[in-house]
Amino acid sequence: MTTTTRAESRGPATVAVVVGNPKPASRTLGAATHVARELSGGANPDLVVDLATLGPALLDWSDPTVGRLVDQVGAADLVVVASPTYKGTYTGLLKLFLDRFATDGLGGVAVPVMLGAGPSHALAPELTLRPVLTEIGGTVPVRGLYVRDACHDDPGAYAEWLERARPVVCATVYALIHDRRNRAGAVA
Repeated sequence: MTTTTRAESRGPATVAVVVGNPKPASRTLGAATHVARELSGGANPDLVVDLATLGPALLDWSDPTVGRLVDQVGAADLVVVASPTYKGTYTGLLKLFLDRFATDGLGGVAVPVMLGAGPSHALAPELTLRPVLTEIGGTVPVRGLYVRDACHDDPGAYAEWLERARPVVCATVYALIHDRRNRAGAVA
C-alpha cells in the first residue's frame, strides 16, 4: 500500500494528498504532490493516499485502514484531492473514498486538481469535484486546477494558478487553524 505519513512536524499546518487514479504512482499523484509542496512551502505532504493501492478495501465500509485514512484526511488542514478526468468527471475510485465522509467530515481547506487530455474538460474540477468537496465540509477558497496530461511534469503548467492560489489558500488555512485554536481555548 502506498500510503505514507511524515512523523516530523512541518509547523502548524498538516497537509494531505488524495489521488483517485486507478493506476498506482500515477502522473496524477505527481501533480497532486507537486501542488501540495508548492502550497505548503516546499515540504512533502504529511499524508499521501494513493487510492489505487487500497484495492477491495475501498468497497468494505468496515475496513479499519480506510476508516483511519478518512479520519486523517478529514483532520488535515490542507487537502489536495486529485483525479484524472474520466467522462468529464472524477473517477469512481475517488467517489468510493469521498462517499465515506460525513457532511462535516472534511475540516480543512480542499484544493481540487484534475488532469485531462485536452482543454474541453477544463471546467471539470469546478463542476464536478469542487461541489462534492464542499458538500463533505471542505473549504474551497480558490478555483480548482486543471492540468493537461501532456504538461503534468512541467512546473510552468502550474505557475500561473499557483501565483493566484497560493496566497488565498495559505491565508485560509492559517485562518482555519487560528479559529480552531480559539475554539479549543474557549472550551478549555
